[in-house]
Amino acid sequence: MSTSMRYQVHINRDGQLYIDNEPQVVPDGVDPSQVVVQVLHIEAAGSGMPVLVQVQDERSNARFDMQVMPDGSTQAAAPQPVAGRQNASLFELLAAAQAAGRAHDFDTAIPAADDILQHLAAEQGDTGPGTLEAAQFRADLAYLSGEYAFATASWTWLALAWFDRLGPGKRRTQVAAQNAAHAWMQLAPQEAGPLSSDLVNMLLEVAAPERTATMRAQIAKRLEQINN
Repeated sequence: MSTSMRYQVHINRDGQLYIDNEPQVVPDGVDPSQVVVQVLHIEAAGSGMPVLVQVQDERSNARFDMQVMPDGSTQAAAPQPVAGRQNASLFELLAAAQAAGRAHDFDTAIPAADDILQHLAAEQGDTGPGTLEAAQFRADLAYLSGEYAFATASWTWLALAWFDRLGPGKRRTQVAAQNAAHAWMQLAPQEAGPLSSDLVNMLLEVAAPERTATMRAQIAKRLEQINN
């Protein structure tokens, strides 16, 4: 890792992460941005000074700057969007929403995420890459805030959307499918039943049946318990 306090971060369309051209391991189910913060928090804490990060994220066609602080928090630096001044305000909103989400300030994070999602859907369509990224963030907030029905429905839709956009076998699709199933398991019985059919149909569609057999068996077992 470079000793410079300015880092170049590149996230390609498949979610592969590079910091100063060095590949980084991104665990399944973890967004590359979280790994960036984890890695550079160590650098910032060691020096006691903020680290400036220049991010190029091909998933949402975005370029922006941020700072990773010695305490592990992040702050928006001067954003540099690819197109339009409106996008700059969206990146600022996203940085603020992410910070609020990490602090579990959902009263702030959720409306901001909804606003970002609405703007990106209007610009890119419901399944544009930036829209899907914003929808993932909103689904994460739903899960963290205990809105498990919303999280289940969102991740179920996202798994199908990523499948349609990227094709079979992609990690993003599989992570979304797993997240949907996990969120469903947290639902109260009266909420779980109505969402089970869409969830199971999605699991059958986005992967070969044998790959989701364990998840579907767990769902079937819980439904049996609910119905008895």
